[in-house]
Amino acid sequence: MKIRESEEMYLETILRLKDKKNNIRAVDIVEELDYAKSSVSRAVNLLKNKNYIEIKNNGDIILTESGYLKAKEIFERHKIITKALIKIGAEPKMAEENACRIEHVITHDLFLIIKKFAE
Repeated sequence: MKIRESEEMYLETILRLKDKKNNIRAVDIVEELDYAKSSVSRAVNLLKNKNYIEIKNNGDIILTESGYLKAKEIFERHKIITKALIKIGAEPKMAEENACRIEHVITHDLFLIIKKFAE
């Protein structure tokens, strides 16, 4: 199943929020990303329809197994690309911000080259 760049960003955000707090709701994503509630609501529904998340009756958002695996994959790309950018001389903040952009658009083959370089 193809996942869009914006959906990847939401999955990664949910995974990161899970490290900070036990219960995640749409409002937490709104606050984390500083996006409109309507945008987050739409994205959350798309992720639910693709079976990447479940939304409990109380509003808690839970990653499904496939959602968790996809989010971990996305976050791994983010960490490795950040590491590679720092390795070539970028300041950590700059590397972090640019990794967020790069991680969603590079091919798998290029990611493997970057990963080999970063390690």
